[in-house]
Amino acid sequence: MTTLAIIVAVALVAVAIGGLLGYRWRLREDQRRLSQAGVEANRILQEARERTKETVLEAKEEALKLRQQAENEVRERRRELGRQEQRLSQKDEGLERKVEAVERRERSQAEREKALERRQSEMEELKRQRLEEIQRVAGLTTGEAKNLVLASVEEEVREEANRRARRIQEDTRREAEEKARHVIVDAMQRVGTEAVAETTSTVVPIPSDDMKGRIIGREGRNIRALEAATGVDLIIDDTPDAVTLSCFDSVRREIARLALQKLLIDGRIHPARIEEMVEKAKREVEQEILKAGDQAALEAGCPGLHPDVIKVLGRLKYRTSYGQNQLKHAVETAHIATMMAHEVGANVDVCRRGALLHDLGKALDHEVEGTHAQIGAQLLRRYGVSPAVVHCVAAHHEEEEPATVESVLVLLADALSGSRPGARRESLDQYIRRLEALEHVAQGFDGVEKAFAIQAGREVRVIVKPEQIDDLGAMRLARDVSKKIEETLEYPGQVKVTVEREVRAVEYAK
Repeated sequence: MTTLAIIVAVALVAVAIGGLLGYRWRLREDQRRLSQAGVEANRILQEARERTKETVLEAKEEALKLRQQAENEVRERRRELGRQEQRLSQKDEGLERKVEAVERRERSQAEREKALERRQSEMEELKRQRLEEIQRVAGLTTGEAKNLVLASVEEEVREEANRRARRIQEDTRREAEEKARHVIVDAMQRVGTEAVAETTSTVVPIPSDDMKGRIIGREGRNIRALEAATGVDLIIDDTPDAVTLSCFDSVRREIARLALQKLLIDGRIHPARIEEMVEKAKREVEQEILKAGDQAALEAGCPGLHPDVIKVLGRLKYRTSYGQNQLKHAVETAHIATMMAHEVGANVDVCRRGALLHDLGKALDHEVEGTHAQIGAQLLRRYGVSPAVVHCVAAHHEEEEPATVESVLVLLADALSGSRPGARRESLDQYIRRLEALEHVAQGFDGVEKAFAIQAGREVRVIVKPEQIDDLGAMRLARDVSKKIEETLEYPGQVKVTVEREVRAVEYAK
């Protein structure tokens, strides 16, 4: 054999041996893998068996739980059914009790109806017996007896109506007085000024009586010049060290006073100097009037008034009424009206301005025809003041019917400021005439026996004849007298009218 053949043979043997060895190795490897696969299969099978057991146990436990829950629900439903049955049983018992109560009430109502019918029958029988007795005793017919009974019933009804009317009137008056007292006290608690005596003359002190001759001048030319320049009467009498200035116009009187004082200080008294001093005094008074008007508007809280209105307002500083300074009265009235407007919810600005300007016409009533309310309203219209404010001024003495809440408040504030204690004074003659007029008005009504004005004219006590005026008539008489006083008389504040009816029953034992 050649070497190549040997090599090929060896190679083939080597390949055969290698293939055999490889086959045996793969066989052993396959056996090993098969063995591992069997072990893994057994492990998996064992795990599956264990899991199956756990699943079965869990299923059994879940089934037990579900069974327990179902049993619990059944027991709860049974208990609920028991409770419902108990409630239904209680409701049935309640309904039965109610039915029994209704039946008892029906029986009681039927009994009451029967009793009422018996009472009505008894009343009819008593009425019939009463009518028969009245006819027998008085010899009256049925119609006459019926009229007698009706008259008796009518008298009872009238007395009951009087009692109810008095009760309603007293309740209404009590409530109104309480509310009015609250508003008025709140408005007046900080208001109070001193009263001064009203006068139409001014006394000017002079250094000595020798100065009187110089004031008169040669042939009276100085006093005539002063009177002609000021419109004031100079009264030079025996009063020591004093000269009296007399004039109804307080502004002119103030100008004359200032001019005379300047002349006395200067010492040069002659017609030319008098005219010069009078002009200076006029300018000073005008400045004082403007200052007073501005101050009053500031105190009352009314800015923005026309300068001419301010000027006229300032003139009230030199005007008084029943001893009350009119400028202070205007400011006081503005304060009262403002506080009352806050209380009742009215327009505060309209009340404030209307109250401050309500007596503006008094500064011009010596120069212009008409009442001071009309004069003031015309002046304010001329200067474009609000119509609501103008109406308050025109209606504050009811010459024009008050048509707004603000106008009524201004009217009340004016009355409060003028009638409060210490505000005004009046002469004895005027006081007596006012009281006599009050008594005369009350005595002018039928059935009045006597009338007395008491409490300084704040109340009228009226005594009536009881046989002519009953209780209801007394109430009507009080209203009629108060209305007649409002329509015919002028008075500060308010007047209370009290009607007294006295009935006396007198019998004698014999």
